[in-house]
Amino acid sequence: MHSIHEYRDEFVNYLNSKKLTKEPKNLYEPITYILGLGGKRLRPVLVLLTTEIFNTDYTKALDAALAIEVFHNFSLVHDDIMDDAPVRRGEITVHEKWDINTGILSGDAMLIMAYQLFENYEPPIFRELAKLFSKTALEVCEGQQYDVDFETRDDVMLSEYLKMIEYKTAVLVAAALKMGAIVAGASETSQEHMYAFGLNLGIAFQLQDDYLDVFGDPETFGKQVGGDIIENKKTYLYLKAINSESEMMTKELEHLYSIQPKETETKVNAVRSIFKKTKADVATQTAIADYTAKAFEVLEEIEIEQNKKNILRKFGENLMNRTV
Repeated sequence: MHSIHEYRDEFVNYLNSKKLTKEPKNLYEPITYILGLGGKRLRPVLVLLTTEIFNTDYTKALDAALAIEVFHNFSLVHDDIMDDAPVRRGEITVHEKWDINTGILSGDAMLIMAYQLFENYEPPIFRELAKLFSKTALEVCEGQQYDVDFETRDDVMLSEYLKMIEYKTAVLVAAALKMGAIVAGASETSQEHMYAFGLNLGIAFQLQDDYLDVFGDPETFGKQVGGDIIENKKTYLYLKAINSESEMMTKELEHLYSIQPKETETKVNAVRSIFKKTKADVATQTAIADYTAKAFEVLEEIEIEQNKKNILRKFGENLMNRTV
């Protein structure tokens, strides 16, 4: 087995070996740009790690890993356009650096490129990878639509929010783990267990992202802290706070989410204070711990050596203790 850093380095080397910049340059340069901004490389690392966990050379999964990373970044380019986000990973977003039309078209090209990478596998593996990828890609789009719909709804429930982040974020983490198992030829039961492990870990990961968006360090988070508040997004934190026993806090929060002040820092600080007073921050941290625990419960059911389970457990623990 290799370390997480080794998998990441190998993946980045493989990514850099691909000649993505060609004509027309205004289509491909934004793709090279967004893929070169770094990030955690969480999903491709999980593909490679899972492949080796099931006793197969991880290099056989490099194309599947690249496919899922390209798709993930495609979704970020389009999400940033929809959110009018100025910053991604500490740098200017694609649509701000170029323009919206370029962001849309380059994103479309990335989706097609992701599918092309599966063509490098034998037909049985290609079929399973493409089937999983199509299902996952559609769910990610559904999750994004739920996210958009929630912005104009005042009756969003926690269960609906959890479904949204499951589709928008968690299914891609789950798919990464299952893809590695598919490439390795693992049993269908093992594939499904890896998927369930990833799904719960992915929900915990997104809840952690929501938490860091409000309480993270701007120097390490890589995105605009307080962005969800500025955009009036009804996150787990918001839904916990709005349903608190304090009628005064509820009314104040509803008011803050109905205005768009020129000075956004004041609004962010006021909402952050409400999240603390209603203990929404504590409730969110508890939910993160609960979903991580669910992931670890599934992990124990996977038929792999204990030392390999420990690697996955350590990965999950590190993920939940992150600051970026």
